[in-house]
Amino acid sequence: MSFAVTVDLVMLTVRADALCVLLVRRAISPYEGSYALPGGFVLDTEDLTDAAIRELSEETGLQHPASHLEQLATYGAPGRDPRARVVTVAYLALLPEAPAPTAGSDAAEAAWLPVESLPPLAFDHATILRDGVERARAKLEYSPLAAAFCPPEFTIAELRQVYEAVWNAKLDPRNFHRKATSTPGFVVPTGRSTAGDRGRPAQLFTRGSATVLYPPLLRALPPTSP
Repeated sequence: MSFAVTVDLVMLTVRADALCVLLVRRAISPYEGSYALPGGFVLDTEDLTDAAIRELSEETGLQHPASHLEQLATYGAPGRDPRARVVTVAYLALLPEAPAPTAGSDAAEAAWLPVESLPPLAFDHATILRDGVERARAKLEYSPLAAAFCPPEFTIAELRQVYEAVWNAKLDPRNFHRKATSTPGFVVPTGRSTAGDRGRPAQLFTRGSATVLYPPLLRALPPTSP
């Protein structure tokens, strides 16, 4: 049995204190007019990661701006693509800034949309997106991945806003500041501060050398039903 291989990208960033995903509106069938994750078929001469970067550029105009890129999972359920038997390899990418995308190739439009208020997505992309968001949320607990959403130098308030946007929850500022600054290797003070146009200047930090946060910064999960 023959099958095709595609790549799809879950591109996440924080805009206006909300976790947003990069989506394209399909210009061709199937699912013409529907939003989908950026992606496409892998060429015979391509590595999977190279294909993901190429598709990102062709469909959005973005030139591999992610500060974090990792393989998420593989999806191959029969019927997930009405054209043929297609297996897709999904990638998770995190961006500290959200450059304006430009639609191209088989995309009629490209836009950043809040993950909490999305229209129906093409193929099984809602499942892929859900898995990507949960991966990001979980990794923020035990890794310094939140800094991938931040500029090279950031305040603890900016870091907290990333956690709040990704986790979709409000955090106590003082408690978060204490945990972030006392976790070994998480953040390192630069010795510089913000300009402080209003209020007192805020201390600037950069990402530390830790690859694992211990103790982890655990999110408060919603209670389960009895």
